[in-house]
Amino acid sequence: METGDAESDVNGTDGAGRRISAQVVCTAIRDDIVGGFYPPGSRLTEELLARRYGVSRVPVREALRTLESEGFVRTRRHAGASVAEPTEQEAADLLEIRGLLEPLGAARAAQRRTDAHLKVLRGLVRLGQERSQQGQLSDLPSLNGWFHETLAQASGSPTLAALLTQLRHKIAWVYGEGDPGRAVESWEEHGAIVDAVARGDAERARKISAGHVERAVAVRTPKHPVYAARRRN
Repeated sequence: METGDAESDVNGTDGAGRRISAQVVCTAIRDDIVGGFYPPGSRLTEELLARRYGVSRVPVREALRTLESEGFVRTRRHAGASVAEPTEQEAADLLEIRGLLEPLGAARAAQRRTDAHLKVLRGLVRLGQERSQQGQLSDLPSLNGWFHETLAQASGSPTLAALLTQLRHKIAWVYGEGDPGRAVESWEEHGAIVDAVARGDAERARKISAGHVERAVAVRTPKHPVYAARRRN
């Protein structure tokens, strides 16, 4: 389809005429930013983005507004949208906020988790421990993301779960993967968190989660340069 079509609609369509929502486009652009396809500082024009994702410019515009609210995109007067360039303080803040929110989520999960949450968490821990012990590290990032997503959902707070999801996306964007040599230990910690959650021991779940985050943070380094000060318009 042509990129100018359906300008009055918040959705685009793919080549088969199916609707593509702004949320789907937002996820695609965010994934490309996190994955490094669009590095910090690179320009994001509606026309080129619409062509890349096969949609009109309207869902792209909606997606860019959402990504700006999340901190992935900056819009400057007369310059348009570009990928944000996180400052050193912003990068540090991400890890500090994680250290506050993840333990809170684990404690809430111990109080509010369902049997379904617990079943998924135990299954993920089993897979993660098997893969890490066998040195099959390629599956661990996705398993880790799934684990933390489920733990956040088990908190029973959609707001907290959404904040933790957004935080994980931003940390994956700014920081490289953790130390592969810590994989076995990391999944043992995951298992200990789930044990505390299963017992309903909120304080222990919080304590183990806080230690887990502290050790994970210690081996994280930024993937991109961080900027000492915000560029002015």
